[in-house]
Amino acid sequence: MRRKNIRVVSMAIALGLLTNSCLGSFGLFNKLSTWNRSATKSKFLNEVIFILISPVYVLSGVADALLFNTIEFWSGSNPVAGNIGKTRKVMGEDGRYYAVKTLKDGYEITTPEGELVRLVHDDASDSWSRIEDGKRIELFRFNQDGTIKATLPDGNRMDVSLNDYGVHQVRMAVNGGTYWAMR
Repeated sequence: MRRKNIRVVSMAIALGLLTNSCLGSFGLFNKLSTWNRSATKSKFLNEVIFILISPVYVLSGVADALLFNTIEFWSGSNPVAGNIGKTRKVMGEDGRYYAVKTLKDGYEITTPEGELVRLVHDDASDSWSRIEDGKRIELFRFNQDGTIKATLPDGNRMDVSLNDYGVHQVRMAVNGGTYWAMR
């Protein structure tokens, strides 16, 4: 009787793993790993902690694979990996730090001068917009063929591919056909 139950449970788990075809973010496992790497200032002591809590790594990996990643696959968000409400400092290309707060539908970015920029995603239209002075300005939307429809500053729209050439096309359109490259 017991052997039959183990076989049924094993088949159910295997079927669940094979049919949901999801590879999620492994949020619980990654949070544990991040904590372990910075638990102390000594990498040797962190290794000792790793060895001592290694069964917890197994449990968190299994919980991610069987439960949390499946939830992420079907709902679009992992309940453990969520960073909603958290703010990170991100260095921009200009060498200055920006505060980026993760929202449920996008990001809120605070510039070094204190200016607030909000970028939001609309699931219905699969588009990203900028909210400025209470007014929503669409930046781009994803097309069914894998390209995007970019909204230019003058209000015109153009379809471009998601590669270097597409970026070049948008730069040329925004700058009136003139693009300055600097090294």
